[in-house]
Amino acid sequence: MTPIHVLAVASEFYPLVKTGGLADVTGALPGALREEGVEVTTLLPGYPAVLAGLEGAARVFTQPDFFGGPARLVRGKHEGLDLMVVDAPHLYARAGNPYVGPDGADWPDNAMRFAGLARMAARVAELPGLRPDVIHAHDWQAGLAAAYLAGNVRRPGTVFTVHNLAFQGLFPAGLFGRLGLPPSVFSMDGVEFHGMVGFLKAGLAMSDRITTVSPAYAAEILTPEAGMNLDGLLRHRADRLSGILNGIDTEVWNPATDRLIAAPFDAKDMGKRGENKRALQKRFGLEEAEGRLVLGVVSRLTWQKGLDLLLECVGELEVLNAQLVVLGAGERGLEDGFRAAVNSKNVGCVIGYDESLAHLVQAGADALVVPSRFEPCGLTQLCALRYGALPIVARTGGLADTVIDANEASLAAGVATGLQFAPGQLRGALFRAAALWHEKETWRRLQRNAMAADVSWRRPAKKYAALYKEILK
Repeated sequence: MTPIHVLAVASEFYPLVKTGGLADVTGALPGALREEGVEVTTLLPGYPAVLAGLEGAARVFTQPDFFGGPARLVRGKHEGLDLMVVDAPHLYARAGNPYVGPDGADWPDNAMRFAGLARMAARVAELPGLRPDVIHAHDWQAGLAAAYLAGNVRRPGTVFTVHNLAFQGLFPAGLFGRLGLPPSVFSMDGVEFHGMVGFLKAGLAMSDRITTVSPAYAAEILTPEAGMNLDGLLRHRADRLSGILNGIDTEVWNPATDRLIAAPFDAKDMGKRGENKRALQKRFGLEEAEGRLVLGVVSRLTWQKGLDLLLECVGELEVLNAQLVVLGAGERGLEDGFRAAVNSKNVGCVIGYDESLAHLVQAGADALVVPSRFEPCGLTQLCALRYGALPIVARTGGLADTVIDANEASLAAGVATGLQFAPGQLRGALFRAAALWHEKETWRRLQRNAMAADVSWRRPAKKYAALYKEILK
């Protein structure tokens, strides 16, 4: 069977550059797609960490004037996966976060930086020997790829995946002339969005197919409540929209082989989880008490993630006989709130992100709390399932799609994997979790169910492969 060749276009790629779940997706999906006869090359900005991790780099071509300076397209590999990189130092040679400067403000030339990424994708599509069958663009940073292909009668098929509709890449209309796009695409059916240039809107309006990262979120964004002012366009293109759940890399997230945790374990022998729990309590400066329910959080600390709702519940920990460990960073008010709540008996907090500590939270916490107000998919609850940290999740988006609530019916059927709660019901969910925690046999059964859940990329990869084949017809 002739393989399908896909050019994935993204601003992040695990493990080279990561600020969130996008990197995990683009880093893990290519390997899973290979099993489905799909060969993926990922096009990335030439951040210093990306160029440093590129193995066997070879120049493809050079452009002397590329959005304000010279650029090279180079190709190579990282851990067996094929990469192309836009080596343009004037755009990408900046340390730290790929989107914001040291002052926390967006880089002022982000429009040019990510237009360059999308423009290079369209350039690759014109090159003999490199032209992919499908260009798969991810999030607003790659949203202009389909716009740059407008009018190209031999263009590849195009897929645009929305990882979070809240981040749209909106820029002043005055920048349009500098983007090198056909004038005709500054229209309602193209990149124009309320008088501005909308990168994400362009991907939604101009791609052959649109996907988002869970079936529930695909339905939610068709509504004014969750559509972020794009629900009208999405309803117009609803026949081109599908929701495909994310997976996680089950080799990276495997409690039986994980070298980042205190003691490996599996579903058949969860005794070693206790060692991880004690190590977690010690790491967060908490009393090492096996008999206390430990709630974990690994998250951005933002309004979207609902962490203010959890902060309001901290006073209940004593009543619940529970401890809370929080790993994350984000809004200053939430960071300060959790810092202020820290005490050696009930609350531990680490502000920032630490990959090894994230693994320990999953391996040592009894339950993982994800109180998001909206959540396109969520990956942390998938890791929690894998490690037997029962997810306590808001009933929204991908959280609702991936966790089976421990209600009476699911408990009787033996299929429950965690707890869901409706808006405004987090406090009740925590008390419900504490009650289940005291039913040790029930809790163990829930853990075994959770660890048996298929959170891999196997099924999602099949669905993406089927989508590519449909486009090519």
